[in-house]
Amino acid sequence: MFPGVYYDGKAVYVTEAVKLEKNFYTQKTYIRRAHISSSREDYLEMIARLCEKCGYARISDVAQRLNVSVSSVSKTAALLKEEGYINYEKYGVITLTEKGKAKGFYLLKRHDILNRFFCYVNSSADELDLTEQIEHYIDETTVQNLEKLLHKLIKN
Repeated sequence: MFPGVYYDGKAVYVTEAVKLEKNFYTQKTYIRRAHISSSREDYLEMIARLCEKCGYARISDVAQRLNVSVSSVSKTAALLKEEGYINYEKYGVITLTEKGKAKGFYLLKRHDILNRFFCYVNSSADELDLTEQIEHYIDETTVQNLEKLLHKLIKN
């Protein structure tokens, strides 16, 4: 196992020394440390989903799919443009920049892996609600490891 972590045959334990070494923060601090907010991730993920189908997205389509107002999408699109994720002119179509493609298609992949994993674990056909609630809190390494685990579980 790992230093400070042991297994007694029934459960995995972490020693108090390891627990006390770590810096703990409130959820708000973890969110602030992210490179892109979870809300903007949702918008970018939907833009990537729409762009994957036809090469572009429209403000009204994003609003409809996310069940938000057109003005909310416009404001967020301006922020995503400022951050270099999308190309967008008022009343025009939205396209992804290279940075936006990389991040957007990662968000789609993360969503798919988590949804398939939760469907497997919960023996269900769809876990959209759970996936949407959890996806912003799992880092890239964990997503990769869950994908590997899912392949092993499905294989067996």
